[in-house]
Amino acid sequence: MRGRVDRFVRSRVIPREALLDAGGPAAAEALAELRGQARAAGVWALPLPAELGGGGLGFRAYADMAETEGASDHGPAALGSAPLLDVTMLARHAGTAVREAYLKRLVAGEIRTCYAMTEPDVPGTDPFGTGTRAERGPDGDWLVTGRKWFTSGAAGADLVTVMARTGGSAGDREGLSLLLVPTASAGFRVVRELPVLGAGGQYEIALDRVRVPADHLLGEPGDALAIAGERLQLGRTLRCLRWLGQAQRAFDLMCERAATRGGSRGPLADQQLVQSHVFDALLALRTTRPLVHEAVALIDAGRDARTEVGLAKVAAARMLQRVADSAIQVHGAAGLGPDTPLPGLFRTGRAARLLDGPDELHITSVARRVLRGYGRDGGAPGS
Repeated sequence: MRGRVDRFVRSRVIPREALLDAGGPAAAEALAELRGQARAAGVWALPLPAELGGGGLGFRAYADMAETEGASDHGPAALGSAPLLDVTMLARHAGTAVREAYLKRLVAGEIRTCYAMTEPDVPGTDPFGTGTRAERGPDGDWLVTGRKWFTSGAAGADLVTVMARTGGSAGDREGLSLLLVPTASAGFRVVRELPVLGAGGQYEIALDRVRVPADHLLGEPGDALAIAGERLQLGRTLRCLRWLGQAQRAFDLMCERAATRGGSRGPLADQQLVQSHVFDALLALRTTRPLVHEAVALIDAGRDARTEVGLAKVAAARMLQRVADSAIQVHGAAGLGPDTPLPGLFRTGRAARLLDGPDELHITSVARRVLRGYGRDGGAPGS
């Protein structure tokens, strides 16, 4: 199955990246065509529940395919695995009416979702400061008002999960909830696109007393942080798997360049500094992959994986940036131009150190969690 996914991504998705990156009607038509081809090839929605029309693979079984899909930013969308986080969240925490209305359509690729947590004046690492508010109307529906930004894919989404305060005041640990907001609702608008190092796909959105049906609350009022914690743990690990796939792609390009490019001083592959780039990049890949798959195994088993996810997230982000940087260096000026995917891979690596929490957040969180297990005398637990 991994071979089939790999062949599909390399032969069908990667050749159409430039068109898909450009957006617009032509990109939408190309994506729809790729999705049809993925269904015909038997690689559609592999990690999504079989009863909803997916492939039914568990997370651990899917992990290897996630690396291969992730070699292209468009792989998950083309192969139907992109809504994994939202399908998992809704399956666990949405009411019956919402599950019946949206889940099968999500898996079929008929509708798209996005997730809005971060606000312009409130970092995503400090959700207690959330300013977006949701108030109960006389009929029980919610009226949501606020602004979010760096919301991936908001311009093309049919539904957006919004973290809002349903009780308490800014700074309180209690009173945060998640609501599933139809983007066609009156009062919802996309304010602007927020290019990340020149690349699109991130948006700022505004909600002005947007009416949300009462049954579109996920879980109970005040459950947002618990639900978001589940989502982030799975989402961060999924990103790490895809970053591994992108780093492997950069590594392959670097080695192909070194093996085939020569000059007056002989082949690049014979130059010791080039060999050093290859070695360091391979070492980064080989030492990061076990960290990521350790987190995958714990999540798949339903165990606490916070430490392992934190380690994997920081390691994978740094690794992707480092491998892409080495590949660019070996390519020389060609690595900076539009003829290879390396600028995009490097951009992803740099952004990865901020996505889903900056490196500093994970470093301090993991260190504090580890140190709590040691006695005041500095000895190991139980010593």
